[in-house]
Amino acid sequence: MIHKDMKIEDVLRKFPQTIPVFERFGIDCAGCQLSEFENIEHGAKVHGI
Repeated sequence: MIHKDMKIEDVLRKFPQTIPVFERFGIDCAGCQLSEFENIEHGAKVHGI
């Protein structure tokens, strides 16, 4: 299960099929160093979602 408090990097590693979903919303975190520290909720807020 994926929840808003999960680190983006953890989600991408465990569920690589989510990469296109993040990209569709303008969150290109697959290569971003901050994804190691940023959770989904914060990433969404930073990207205006």
